[in-house]
Amino acid sequence: MNTYKFSTLVIITLFSSLFIACSSDDDAPVPVNEEELITTVTVTLTPTGGGTAITLESSDLDGDGPNDPVITVSGDLAAMTTYNGAVVLLNETVTPADNITSEVQAEAEEHQFFYTTNASLDLTTSNYDLDANMNPLGITFDLTTGAASTGTFTVTLRHEPTKPNTGLADAGGETDISSTFTVTVQ
Repeated sequence: MNTYKFSTLVIITLFSSLFIACSSDDDAPVPVNEEELITTVTVTLTPTGGGTAITLESSDLDGDGPNDPVITVSGDLAAMTTYNGAVVLLNETVTPADNITSEVQAEAEEHQFFYTTNASLDLTTSNYDLDANMNPLGITFDLTTGAASTGTFTVTLRHEPTKPNTGLADAGGETDISSTFTVTVQ
């Protein structure tokens, strides 16, 4: 190999190494707002006229692991009844369990709960608690049953939805958690 070509190659390699080594590493790191782990969703429905509360719970202690969530419904809903609803979110992989609901409430403008049913279930939700901008948050709500029916009731928490919106279909954002329960109205 020609000495001139070899020397030129060595010089180019050295300058390239120096240029790469001198790059700025002083860039501020991008803050990471890590998503909280939600293992348990509990919806408590208390009849407004008194009576026994119904609890819907989805518990998925292995998160995205291989096990399906354990879904429990403590009883049937009464027809033609209004219930006061409340959602509690927990991370039960730590002791004591983290109450994620308080974090969602602190960041209310960045979250919204949505309650959806399939066509066969006769119930509606309304009167959601509001964020500081008077948009629905939905940690608390009213659930009103109609005629006897059975179907699915899904609770979805969206992070950074478009507010206001007309429902889950146009809310955008990312789903933090979604739990589906089979519910019977008698």
